Amino acid sequence: MPSAHEEVQVRPGVEGDLDVLTEIYNHYVRETAITFDTAVFTAEERRPWLLSHPVDGPYRLMVATAAGSQRILGYATSSPYRAKPAYSTSVETTVYVAPDAGRRGIGTLLYGALFEALAGEDLHRAYAGIAQPNEASRRLHARFGFRHVGTYREVGRKFGRYWDVAWYEKGLGQALPDSA
Repeated sequence: MPSAHEEVQVRPGVEGDLDVLTEIYNHYVRETAITFDTAVFTAEERRPWLLSHPVDGPYRLMVATAAGSQRILGYATSSPYRAKPAYSTSVETTVYVAPDAGRRGIGTLLYGALFEALAGEDLHRAYAGIAQPNEASRRLHARFGFRHVGTYREVGRKFGRYWDVAWYEKGLGQALPDSA
């Protein structure tokens, strides 16, 4: 378990991270309503997801590791918001932290690195859907300037109940080019 004072490094995700990233994600699939996936994945099933997040461009994967051990503590991604071309300047962002690494600022480090990496991209908005309740995620997103724009009521069913998803957005500072 990482200590509160352990140095953490953030770097782009690589294919060698796939097994651990899959384990972290599967924890949330099995144990929480944070993701609406209901069946765990093999690393091979998650490979297309990893490969859809290159080291440059608008769709990134940032990984936090413990400096001494290089153990993966969590990850953050920016992914396409929707598949249609007019949405290309919008991304959906998310953070997943290893179950034993929470409450140590790792989500904050990951989002900081992710938004820094996205600063030069042709992006206008970031969106985040947060299954309710999730006060820690709400606070993290507020820290990065996300604001609540609406809630889908009982939009997902998992563990025999319905869950609300609150939607948040953040401007990414890109204005439309002048048409002159």
